[in-house]
Amino acid sequence: MAAKRLTGIGECMIELASAGDDLMRKGFAGDVVNTLWYARKALPANWSAAFYSGIGTDPQSHEMRRFLSNANIDTTDMLEVPDRVPGLYMIHLDGAERSFSYWRDASAARKLASDRDRLKAVVANTDALYISGITLAILPQDDADFLIEELTNARAQGKTVAFDPNIRPRLWSDKTAMQRTIAQAAKAASLILPSFDDEAAAFGDPTPKATLERYGGDDALVVVKNGAESVLAGQGGTHVERPTAPVANPVDTTGAGDSFNGAFLAHYLTTRDIDASILAGQTCAADVICHYGAII
Repeated sequence: MAAKRLTGIGECMIELASAGDDLMRKGFAGDVVNTLWYARKALPANWSAAFYSGIGTDPQSHEMRRFLSNANIDTTDMLEVPDRVPGLYMIHLDGAERSFSYWRDASAARKLASDRDRLKAVVANTDALYISGITLAILPQDDADFLIEELTNARAQGKTVAFDPNIRPRLWSDKTAMQRTIAQAAKAASLILPSFDDEAAAFGDPTPKATLERYGGDDALVVVKNGAESVLAGQGGTHVERPTAPVANPVDTTGAGDSFNGAFLAHYLTTRDIDASILAGQTCAADVICHYGAII
């Protein structure tokens, strides 16, 4: 079988998670990287996974690159930004539910679209692409618009373009810009992976079906995640709903949606079986929330 390639475009950060007794454990994570991590584990050998971002030249950036390479995620094409460093975030847990503190103003990832020719080459040299709303939110608006244009062209060429809106209002300059950019990116995508609670807060959707219908309409596949509730998917007027099995003892929901996306994407790219891909995503997420941190 011919070799194929999945490329994620986004931000990888230093992650600090509790190790007990006021100690913190360092890792590397970020929504696109998390998704790539779980996709790589589920993809067959004829698929490669690659990550594109801006990265510094400091020791933490070098360690990040080694971490990704050791996971068989190709970092060859990443843009080095000598005067920038990785962003950092800290996980706070209340039971199994999480919140975050961020330090990312000097993040090298914010410059990922500054080299337009490099970004165009990355998009051209892949079969499938994955981005999130966070990818777009951290970029200057002109760079975000350029990335969306490249994704639109990629979809027109028959590439799979997957997009999780992953809406984080604090990252956006204003709500109108957020809604407009998210909607434009969704139109560029052939696979959209929203989370209902985000969509209800940002767009006022009353039900998961409303989210599905708002993003659907041009034959894109829309898969609406809803925490412990059923996953609802639809494409071209056909709907699939699969209940989510309860998880007995979750400890940390960090990365639940990302891990679902990774396993779903890997199975969908190789089988196009929507129901089986949802089940793969649910199974992966159920395992992840029984461990601490986004990547296990």
